[in-house]
Amino acid sequence: MTHYLDSLFARYCQKGILVDTNILLLLFVGTVNRKRISLFKRTQQFVSEDYDLLSNILSKFVAVVTTPNILTEVNSLINQLGEPERSQCLQLLAKTIEEEGLSEFYVESRLVAQESNISKYGLTDSGIVHLAKNKYLVLTDDFKLANYLNKSEIDVINFNNLRDFE
Repeated sequence: MTHYLDSLFARYCQKGILVDTNILLLLFVGTVNRKRISLFKRTQQFVSEDYDLLSNILSKFVAVVTTPNILTEVNSLINQLGEPERSQCLQLLAKTIEEEGLSEFYVESRLVAQESNISKYGLTDSGIVHLAKNKYLVLTDDFKLANYLNKSEIDVINFNNLRDFE
């Protein structure tokens, strides 16, 4: 599997990696307070080593790609944090967006609504499919989305499968 991962990283390192909501949330929460990762209900499935793994992966890419829908979801989840981490994460989110630490691409909802599986996967995930096709590697922890991306012949890594390989 490591050869497969290396080849994916090499193929997309100059294009970018599209990071799904929970993984992006892990990045912000972990940057602000690594100890909060396993204590926050929205990131409790992760541990601090997952943050290290994520940071290492993202460092291999020239662009971390996102959409307004993903950022909106991350914002909503951050708002469920207690203080002071809530405010710190929101400040970090704003700073990252402002300094273009994320490459944000808008996909019109009317185009995404035309995706055949929108009723099954929703607006955000259907937008990921629409944007990533033939452009970006996708990093998610969503098993259902990962399977859909695979079936759609879009390169995807399920973060849950990476823990044993780093």
